[in-house]
Amino acid sequence: MSRIGKKIITIPAGVSVDVSAGNLVTVKGPKGTLSQQVDQDMIITIEEGVLTVARPTEQKRHKAMHGLYRSLINNMVVGVSEGYTKVLEIIGVGYKAANQGNILELSLGYSHAIFMAIPTEVSIVTAMEKGKNPMVTLNSIDKQLIGQVAAKIKSLRPVEPYKGKGVRFQGEQVRRKAGKAGGKK
Repeated sequence: MSRIGKKIITIPAGVSVDVSAGNLVTVKGPKGTLSQQVDQDMIITIEEGVLTVARPTEQKRHKAMHGLYRSLINNMVVGVSEGYTKVLEIIGVGYKAANQGNILELSLGYSHAIFMAIPTEVSIVTAMEKGKNPMVTLNSIDKQLIGQVAAKIKSLRPVEPYKGKGVRFQGEQVRRKAGKAGGKK
């Protein structure tokens, strides 16, 4: 039995979960609405504020989907009730970040500024304080979307291992390399 798949999902107050005939799960909460198409074979039951996902057989295909769909539904429930936040830190001399609405402008040491359109489902806040690294904060109810946007921003200037310059998650540890030995004879 899947350890993740057999965990129950407790539905918090103010959140409603609907399962249609075609296994389309719709989760509504105070922050918004999300929906996910679940495989036809998966058995989804809601009883007394608790949602469970079960698999019909022990086939390899059903085992693979059991934990996946449980995690996706749990992420939707957490998203519409609490939301998700990702904070990116931009480290490097002259590196800057600014936004106007959902357009993110990044200056990452290239000869040109990078403009990136952020989806409307994700809200963005940039902070540039004197003496601190520029920060980009992303907020959304969709965990997959916010992760994808954060990964795209990170890929514009990956962290290099010698000086540690680039875009990283706040608190992320970067393994540093030593560099040249310098003058050994």
